[in-house]
Amino acid sequence: MKQKRKDKSYQTSMFDKDGRPLLDGQNSETGKATNRVDYISALEEQRHSTGDLLTKILDYDNVNKAIKQVKSNKGSCGVDGKSIEESISWFGEHYTKLKEQILESKYQVSEVRKVEIEKEGGGKRILGIPTIQDRIIQQAIHQELSKLYDKHFSEHSYGFRKGKSAHMAIEQASEYVREGYEWVVDIDLEKYFDSIPHDRLMQRLSKGIGDKVLLKLIRKYLEAGLMDIEGITEQRISGSPQGGPLSPLLSNIVLDELDKELEQRGHRFCRYADDCNIYVKSEKAGERVMVSVVDYIERKLKLKVNSQKSGVRRCSEVKFLGYTILEGGGIKVSNKSIERLKKKVIKITKRNRGVKFEAIIKELNKLIVGYGNYYSLANRWLAGIRDIDGWIRRRLRCYRLKQCKRTIGLVRFLRTLGVKENYC
Repeated sequence: MKQKRKDKSYQTSMFDKDGRPLLDGQNSETGKATNRVDYISALEEQRHSTGDLLTKILDYDNVNKAIKQVKSNKGSCGVDGKSIEESISWFGEHYTKLKEQILESKYQVSEVRKVEIEKEGGGKRILGIPTIQDRIIQQAIHQELSKLYDKHFSEHSYGFRKGKSAHMAIEQASEYVREGYEWVVDIDLEKYFDSIPHDRLMQRLSKGIGDKVLLKLIRKYLEAGLMDIEGITEQRISGSPQGGPLSPLLSNIVLDELDKELEQRGHRFCRYADDCNIYVKSEKAGERVMVSVVDYIERKLKLKVNSQKSGVRRCSEVKFLGYTILEGGGIKVSNKSIERLKKKVIKITKRNRGVKFEAIIKELNKLIVGYGNYYSLANRWLAGIRDIDGWIRRRLRCYRLKQCKRTIGLVRFLRTLGVKENYC
């Protein structure tokens, strides 16, 4: 009997009070992972050591590095209309005064220029383009905060991180499927970058950053108004629109909480920015995971899950970062990505463009090389890619023949190609 009790005690210690299996390093009584405790302790230590972080951020070498990065990124101007060259020149001349204003919490953040772009699946994505001056400051902040936070991020987070890429996420997803996890809990966050709760984000930042002036400056950037083309400014109470250097890092800090929760539950997942896929072995398991994870995201993180786009699906039915993972782990270009390529080719090769044939070839080569580099992981259904190649060539022939205009022009063109008279 004593032995049985020991066995029973051992078995129950392997599960938490909700019946979920505990991971290595978890405490059986609390159900909390000791690595999460270590993470909280590390943040606390980090907070105590960053009371004067803004001074380090505004160090000349860090700012100079930020200027070079902003210059290499290029991009359009902000609401002030100043070009990169003009802004960098002005920034250099007034840097000492700017630094003083920032450290004394007197710096005024400019509005961001509102830009709307069409999304693939319909609707519009809102971009917020800061002035070059604010981009430099944001980039300087980003460089130092990345050093502090990136080491704490999950290995399953692949977006906007040094040493991580979309290709790595696809390869990991393929490995999960090869292991038999062929059902995907596909979670789509509704207007994620526009709905990040400011208060919750600032609360999370305050746990790892001790510099209150820096926190105040970040808050100013979050709340900077969006100015549209007519000069009307829209105040923001949530969100961090894409377009500024800080936005990707802040989005990862918000969703790192989700990563930690999924790791604690022992799930296999890949996350790239707001695209998160969880891999399970059956549809029933996927439905259970979907309910609990959606509840966590909406109740704890205060974010909204798009119920129309989210769901539990076979891996072959899911588009992830432009790819589709097939049963057995094969990788192919998703159908939507192929459709998107065709639309771009049609736009470039429209026969009424009136552009030189050489220029069309140059545009197409740029598109195809970029497409080929990104989709180089595809190892299934490559015959479809060959079909597209033939289709592009036909489009080009139609474009070139259209340029001949009259019959005589067509005959002369065919002669230059060495076509015999009988075939002209």
